[in-house]
Amino acid sequence: MLYGALDAGGTKFICAVGNENGQVLDQVVIPTSTPDETMPKVIEYFKAKIDPSLPDDEKIQALGISCFGPVDVREGSKTYGNILNTPKIAWRDFPMLKTLKEALGDIPMGFDLNVNCALLGEATWGSAKGLLDAVYLKIGMGVGMGAISGGKPVHGMLHPEAGHLIMSRVPGDDYKGHCPSHGACFEGMAGGLAIEERWGKPAKELGDRPEVWELEAKYIAQAITDILLTLSPQKIILGGGIMNQSQLLPLVRKYVLECVNDYIDTKELRNINSFIAPAALNGNQGVMGAIQLASIAAAE
Repeated sequence: MLYGALDAGGTKFICAVGNENGQVLDQVVIPTSTPDETMPKVIEYFKAKIDPSLPDDEKIQALGISCFGPVDVREGSKTYGNILNTPKIAWRDFPMLKTLKEALGDIPMGFDLNVNCALLGEATWGSAKGLLDAVYLKIGMGVGMGAISGGKPVHGMLHPEAGHLIMSRVPGDDYKGHCPSHGACFEGMAGGLAIEERWGKPAKELGDRPEVWELEAKYIAQAITDILLTLSPQKIILGGGIMNQSQLLPLVRKYVLECVNDYIDTKELRNINSFIAPAALNGNQGVMGAIQLASIAAAE
């Protein structure tokens, strides 16, 4: 069975077709500009995949939508499926789900935050496969968190926004923080934009500066400690461009254990290398999570 997947990110939209095994069979990349410029191209792609002239086994049976946020994930809400107070001004209050439903008809659709979808992909085929409670942290230019509990994405008043956990400053660090809303939050102290502003170069050019990654690891570890003490996941998966620095993950694990300070003694923390793990789907977790979201929508 074929499913459509839309991974709508802050810099690009990936439109794809995949199967029930998570295999991506076709995809196109569309730059994220404004809704008026981007959405017609998205709609054109998926309309071709539900064309009545296609044989049934060549049509997508449902569409999974993985979207940058914040978004309204509360089914029954008047703004369900809308992008909310995003820093991308042109997309504020944009009715993503409604727009696609009106354009594509009654094809089943699933909708969620992009990092929740990425974790859904990892839980179905990747690092969290077989687990019911896990967290995915995407640490890139910004920071986002997805969480599953009991095998389902965590929703409530909204969805997790752990990228804006308030940080305690590492002693000696006087950087003000990059976040316009909170200053010294997780994203404001450890996101890629914060790294570039703090050190005067993008992260990819700072690989030979151990002091950069010592400080980065301490902030990531602080956030992970807050998350594990609050949500008690079975695994924490780290992805995003900042985690491409190979020296960073071992430091994060070291400082998490220092932060926990033996307060918790579980088999997971005793096996810290598997408890805090890298993403396993080669950057495709968002698309693969959207495929799984579509599969769930088709079955409902």
